[in-house]
Amino acid sequence: MSWLTAEQALHLLGTKSQTLYANVSRGRIRAKPDPADTRRSLYFADDVKRLATRHAGRRKTEALAAEAIQWGDPVLPSALSTVSSGRLFYRGQDATILAESAALEEIALLLWDMKRPLRLEEGETQRRPPSLNAAFSALAERATSDLPSLGRSLPALQREAESVFSTVAQALAPGASGLPLHQRLAVAWDRPDAADLIRRCFVLLADHELNASTFTARITASAGATLSAATLSGLSTLTGPLHGGAWQSVRSLIARAAAIGAEEAVRSYLSEGRPLPAFGHPLYPDVDARAEALLHCFTLPPLFARVRDVGEQLVGERVNVDFALTAMVHAYHLPQDAPLIIFALARAVGWLAHAMEQATSGRLIRPRARYVGPPVQ
Repeated sequence: MSWLTAEQALHLLGTKSQTLYANVSRGRIRAKPDPADTRRSLYFADDVKRLATRHAGRRKTEALAAEAIQWGDPVLPSALSTVSSGRLFYRGQDATILAESAALEEIALLLWDMKRPLRLEEGETQRRPPSLNAAFSALAERATSDLPSLGRSLPALQREAESVFSTVAQALAPGASGLPLHQRLAVAWDRPDAADLIRRCFVLLADHELNASTFTARITASAGATLSAATLSGLSTLTGPLHGGAWQSVRSLIARAAAIGAEEAVRSYLSEGRPLPAFGHPLYPDVDARAEALLHCFTLPPLFARVRDVGEQLVGERVNVDFALTAMVHAYHLPQDAPLIIFALARAVGWLAHAMEQATSGRLIRPRARYVGPPVQ
């Protein structure tokens, strides 16, 4: 994520200074003081690029579409979640406020638009560790035997979503039924003191607009595939290092800081031309509201705190939720793969919500490719 000087912004927009300032005052372009010179302002690059694209009426439709799908304008209508003015909302409700007291099960009812209590299937009573492999296997087994999602009523899909979510929960939060999922997971890890932080993470990570894994789940559902197949698609995408696997980059940064010091570690990343992992987020130009909500609830381990302070000073961006989640896992001595386990169980709620919304729309997601290969003979 980057901020532009006035000169850079004006070059992209092709307008005069007065037009730039007018767009700032109308909330179309976000601005902040330049840390190097508070008399000047910096302008949020994505806002500037988006506005420049809208004004470029002479540009071809396919070029605009290609840019829009990469952190551009929304490409699908959805009533589930949105990021607006730096806050995350689930069906119009602020997720950070919900995280103060709600459990993941309540967020499922909200996002799935269910008016009755959630009924999760009975899980195994024997003690075993949470397993991402078990989740993959169980979903893959269901994907070819469950009924397709297309042509089914919302109540029927909601009942199936409960069953699919139960399958994921049994793999990622094994334990006796009756306990809320955050408590089941805390008990499975023998860290009951982490239960409330896990609950907050669940709520804050349940959905996040059309992120990569959610878009994948919607594409799968749009073809009429089973809800379990859509969830499996989302889970597969989540494992990527640019998505749910971002915690591994944070751990690498912390390990380097432990070896050579926080400032040297940050400077080495920047000197190598590598972006500092988990600093900044394209949808949150000031601060990731999810990270802020988590970081207020526990004490950062000293090394994480030093890396955050140095990184924010040198990069000019605040840490995001990937940093906060990895720090929380470290602070509570949870297993190494805990960030992905927490993320996957929480986001399964969002994948199922989007899959149901897409399936009931009856529309296939089928973009066209802009061919750039050898000339057609």
